[in-house]
Amino acid sequence: MSAFRSVMLMIRDVPKSVAFYNEALGLPLLKSSDRYAELGVPGGGPPIALKHAEGEALVSVGYSPFLCFDVADVNDTVVRALTAGATLDGAIKHEPHGKVAVLRSPDGHMLGLYEAVG
Repeated sequence: MSAFRSVMLMIRDVPKSVAFYNEALGLPLLKSSDRYAELGVPGGGPPIALKHAEGEALVSVGYSPFLCFDVADVNDTVVRALTAGATLDGAIKHEPHGKVAVLRSPDGHMLGLYEAVG
């Protein structure tokens, strides 16, 4: 039997990315070095691993992977993420079930933010 270990993102600058995920999304740092880090996720699921990549081919990003987060306040989280270096990918959407925003991290990975109605 297998167990899901983590989601690993290949990136250029581990300390810079740690700062982004910590400042923008409040993800706690679990372990870190200059070349590898793990960040905790809400609910205690598998961590997000950030690994330094040696070549550009390893850090090529498109529209995947897509990391999705439930947040208490989409607007506040978007402001923190933009301040930390993210870019908004389209407008914040106000759906019947809640607010949705899509951002691109400083390393180009896609982030989905969801604030439930209620």
